[in-house]
Amino acid sequence: MGFSQHDHQGLVFYTAASLSALPGVSHGFSTRLGGVSQGVWASLNLRSATVCGDTQANVEENYRRLCAAVGADVSRLVLTRQVHSDRIRLATEADAGKGLWRQRDYDVDALITNVEGLPLAVFSADCIIILLCDPVRRSIGAVHAGWRGTAQSILQKTVRKMERAFGARPEHIRAAIGPGIGPCCFETHDDVPQAMEDAMGAEAAPFLKRRGGKWTVDLKGLNRRQLELAGLRPEHIDVSPLCTACHPELFWSHRKMGDQRGVQCGLISLGGPRP
Repeated sequence: MGFSQHDHQGLVFYTAASLSALPGVSHGFSTRLGGVSQGVWASLNLRSATVCGDTQANVEENYRRLCAAVGADVSRLVLTRQVHSDRIRLATEADAGKGLWRQRDYDVDALITNVEGLPLAVFSADCIIILLCDPVRRSIGAVHAGWRGTAQSILQKTVRKMERAFGARPEHIRAAIGPGIGPCCFETHDDVPQAMEDAMGAEAAPFLKRRGGKWTVDLKGLNRRQLELAGLRPEHIDVSPLCTACHPELFWSHRKMGDQRGVQCGLISLGGPRP
């Protein structure tokens, strides 16, 4: 189990063994390499051109390249508009193309679906992105979990919503926790650990460490623990060891770059492009 790096015509992305082993499931975690954007957005920027200063043509071409590499239908891609909440959208056929080719009419930090060929994507520039799949009930999820979303248990809530909506079973769900900021670089004041303790009680303690007058927070570890508490089997969870802030040559990092940067994404689809 673990993560593998791939290079598709210069576009670098990662896949998780837990999901790669599932037939008829396409997925990938992008990097900043392999796109057409220039300047501070070089080169695989997936951030909306309306909020970052890149061109819409560049962003669209970057999505085309990523979806071609992963094996997903770019024309049907469903994107989030993330607000660090615990909101989850059940994406249907009516949502195909929203966020890239069509206007979004929702603000959410997680998407779920059981529609074949409907790719879901969530974004990060340090926050944790998680992809989910129940291969028995043929359903998937994509979750953005910054510290606020983690404190609101968005990942556990997404698992529960997959159970209610599709009959998914936690013991069947495979999960991949992608590259994101690690405890090596995520240093905070007391507010973040307090929020985690309020949400998870003593379960949060192993992932919170004092460093001088501040704390280090292991967001990946907290989200992995939330998955285990939701009923997922430990052997069905892959966690990327890569810290986005440690590797600004490979990933976008808000901590290292501020707001003049792009974003990477986690993308998952039941099946590839339609013939």
